[in-house]
Amino acid sequence: MTEIVTASILVIGDEILSGRTKDKNIGYIAEYLTNIGIDLKEVRVVSDDEADIVAALNALRKRYDYVFTTGGIGPTHDDITADSVAKAFGVNIDHHPEVVARFQERFGADLNEARLRMARIPDGADLIQSATILAPGFKIENVIVMAGVPSIMQAMMDIVAPKLKSGLRMLSDTVKANAREGDVGGPLREIAAAHPDTIIGSYPFMDENGKPNTNLVVRSRDQAKLDAAMDAVKEMLAALAATK
Repeated sequence: MTEIVTASILVIGDEILSGRTKDKNIGYIAEYLTNIGIDLKEVRVVSDDEADIVAALNALRKRYDYVFTTGGIGPTHDDITADSVAKAFGVNIDHHPEVVARFQERFGADLNEARLRMARIPDGADLIQSATILAPGFKIENVIVMAGVPSIMQAMMDIVAPKLKSGLRMLSDTVKANAREGDVGGPLREIAAAHPDTIIGSYPFMDENGKPNTNLVVRSRDQAKLDAAMDAVKEMLAALAATK
């Protein structure tokens, strides 16, 4: 595979923006997509506002191969993601008969209007559901709409992932510099310039002794080019260590 497949994440919810709920989905989705050969390019967080959701969704779905949304498909009045997605695509939304039947079996006389909100699916969307997922997510064109609850979102990713196209996977390698970021910044810039088909990043941290240290990460879609750049990084670190 030589194609590069791209994606974005649209996180929806006032509770995320207020800080009351700490997002646990972005990192999981990012790692999941990397592992299957899809490049995550952008993440946006928007409030429970229809106009904001529609605007963000329309921008992202035109720019990337896939858009993954999390949050806002529950039973309460502020769960407006499904309606907003329908509006973005210009399609109707109604109760899906298959989902209603599942709800009737599960809730019986307790099936109220609030729960039925979770059965409303935009026209033309495919359900993301399994025996263990009561309220489904859905996929419409290149937009995948998932729950905000991490365990449910993760189950939905497992369902939808085999149906996604994937591209040439990004490879990576990491080395601990045993040096401060400022010590390696100059030579690292030169290495990056000499290896244009790689992405080289430096990530500072405090080691177990409380001293500043740096992880250097080299990424590329070509193993040979990755190895060549990493060799140059290791040679630079060896030379730096020899001067101390």
